[in-house]
Amino acid sequence: MTQSSAEKFANVVIGAAAVGAAFYVLKTPRLRTLAWQFSVAALTGMMPAWFSREIRAGWEASGQPSALPALPTARAS
Repeated sequence: MTQSSAEKFANVVIGAAAVGAAFYVLKTPRLRTLAWQFSVAALTGMMPAWFSREIRAGWEASGQPSALPALPTARAS
């Protein structure tokens, strides 16, 4: 088996496992509720923080002075 065909086979197996897991989660009411709660938590918590970090990094990379003061850094004691 060549490297290319082994990678294709592995991608098919992983894809089939992901589809099977998604089907099982959507079929089971408790897991479906848990997945929905995790999705809402990710969208309302992690996504806004990621967006703000990316916007600040882009602003700093553009060379423009920041309108907000720099965040304090932790000092080693």
